[in-house]
Amino acid sequence: MADNNCFGGFGFGAWAGHGGRRLRWKVFDRGDLKFVILRLVSGKPMHGYEVMQALEEESGGCYKASPGSVYPTLQMLEDQGLLHCREENGKKIYEITEAGRDYLDRNRDLVDEIFDRIESFAHRFLGKETRDLSAAFSRLAQSAFEGAFAWEGSPESVARMAEVLDRAKEDLDEIRREYRRGGADHKPNRGAAAETPPSDEGEDQ
Repeated sequence: MADNNCFGGFGFGAWAGHGGRRLRWKVFDRGDLKFVILRLVSGKPMHGYEVMQALEEESGGCYKASPGSVYPTLQMLEDQGLLHCREENGKKIYEITEAGRDYLDRNRDLVDEIFDRIESFAHRFLGKETRDLSAAFSRLAQSAFEGAFAWEGSPESVARMAEVLDRAKEDLDEIRREYRRGGADHKPNRGAAAETPPSDEGEDQ
């Protein structure tokens, strides 16, 4: 899967890799990438690197496409007859076929929903609310690490700070659960909406 990094520049970057774990944010759900690539290529023929650039631009920089996800998906779409590949100046150029346009048209509602979600995702990360959240996170992280190391807090005080952070995490998780419960009734039925080609093998999400 590609490297998704919306956190650099918003205060999260310094902590995203703490403890050897890289914080990853999912822009596309499984199965989305083929629809996004197909619509992008429907606008004009592209080679693989252009597709990767277009994916990043479409997501406002929140999705860093990797060859390991894009090229197998292009090959899958070609195998299914939805894209045609031709050689030009040593590069493989992909263009949509009539079958590909028909497939996009049959799944128009789902494709529109995917692109609306990507736009909303990018808007949230570029918006004031996220900047405010990031600033609050940075202040919290600075206070916690300074409390633990800069003024040599006692083991008891460090343990109390850990308890505060654990409670904050629990509160945040509860906010997320409430949001998901509230939005579950309005989530599109993706399984019913999409007409899939014979096989999606090869797409690495």
